[in-house]
Amino acid sequence: MFEGITNFVKEVIRRMFPIKNIKQAMNMDVAITPAMVDKIEEWSQMLKGKAEWVDNDAVYSLRLEQGIVREFSNISLNEMTSKVSVEKLDKIYQTAIKDLNENLQSGIALGQMVIKALGEDKVEYVLADSFIPIEFDERGRLTKVVFVEIKRIKDDDYYFRFEYHALDQNGLTITNKAYHGHSKNDLGMEVPLANVPEWAELEPYINYPLMTKPDFGYYRNPIKNEIDGSFNGVSIFDSAKWLIKHADEQYGRLNWEFESGERAVHVDITALQPNTSWSTEQKQSVAKLNKRMYRGLDIEQGQGKQLFDVFSPEFRDQSILNGLEEYKRNIEFSVGLSYGDISNPSVVEKTATEIISAKKRKYNTVSAIQENLKDCLSDLVDALAFYNGMATTGYQFICDFKDSILVDEETERQQDRQDVSMGVMPLWEYRAKWYGEDEAKAKSMIPQQPNVVI
Repeated sequence: MFEGITNFVKEVIRRMFPIKNIKQAMNMDVAITPAMVDKIEEWSQMLKGKAEWVDNDAVYSLRLEQGIVREFSNISLNEMTSKVSVEKLDKIYQTAIKDLNENLQSGIALGQMVIKALGEDKVEYVLADSFIPIEFDERGRLTKVVFVEIKRIKDDDYYFRFEYHALDQNGLTITNKAYHGHSKNDLGMEVPLANVPEWAELEPYINYPLMTKPDFGYYRNPIKNEIDGSFNGVSIFDSAKWLIKHADEQYGRLNWEFESGERAVHVDITALQPNTSWSTEQKQSVAKLNKRMYRGLDIEQGQGKQLFDVFSPEFRDQSILNGLEEYKRNIEFSVGLSYGDISNPSVVEKTATEIISAKKRKYNTVSAIQENLKDCLSDLVDALAFYNGMATTGYQFICDFKDSILVDEETERQQDRQDVSMGVMPLWEYRAKWYGEDEAKAKSMIPQQPNVVI
């Protein structure tokens, strides 16, 4: 079985030809397809600002992907409190999650990640492009997986390690194998683990017959996989791929609008002063003036012709910006963010109902992320407890998330009411904001104060 997995990883790394029949390539069923592998690579490139449509000439990346995953990760973890009831285990756990935010961002971007226990007191965050899912249980929990580690010793000296974790009726089995090749696309021949000092202490094969859970925590995004129908996680911004492309292209149009619309003065060549400061040959120039503004041209001379012609077109930046903001709002809706998270919240007025609806949409997405993350962290604690020789019933994992997304909405409304009571906010402005009325309608709905005659 492990040989089949090795062959599959070879083809994934080499990328020399598409694997049309995974079962044949691995001699067993696996939980990932070439289409899924390609998607993970695509999401990785998008996150780095290197999407297929970005050329860094006409189209630059706005890095909206980073903004999306950072917002979801920050909100998901902002008010998370988690601990283990046993002090020793809690200390190890708290150290393990110090880097959770930045790694969760990558996990949300690539659809999934693993937090693997490394013995008693260390963990490793493994992203989707560094492990091969082999089997999931009926609940979508990862039970068999291959972790891939590559070490480059010299330009033509590569070592590859495959760490296969399998949880089944025989307990937990971990198998390690190493290969030595001469490029990152050449796995070469199998070699002893001791050939790499860092791997020398690893056991080639070990079995824990009493282990009933995986020795890692697995997180995946709460998004249905329509790519290959597996339990593999899907990037949070996959549904907005083409909207992100349009936004990047629109930003390119904005750059071009400013670049092409720069003010310039077309100057007849005869109006330029001779300049011999750099060589014996006389060159026509305008001394001490911006080269971008003055352009020497052979302007047609004649009756009423001028030596200068100012080029200063009217900018269309506002309409382009409006289009860009519309793309951003569509992206927010597609991925489950609130309006204003990546777009300009002041561009379009929203009614109180629309604001609350957007907040609830984001709340639902974040809540689902938190539930999956809680399962991941709970499994991680179980793995750490196992490697510390603790029974799974000898401790308790506590994890809680606050509902700040919806609470903040009500807090803001209450603050506005206080401002109205204090007289620092007009009542009509409150109505306009929370009832979706325009200024005239809001003012007409305010009861008239009776005239008081003294």
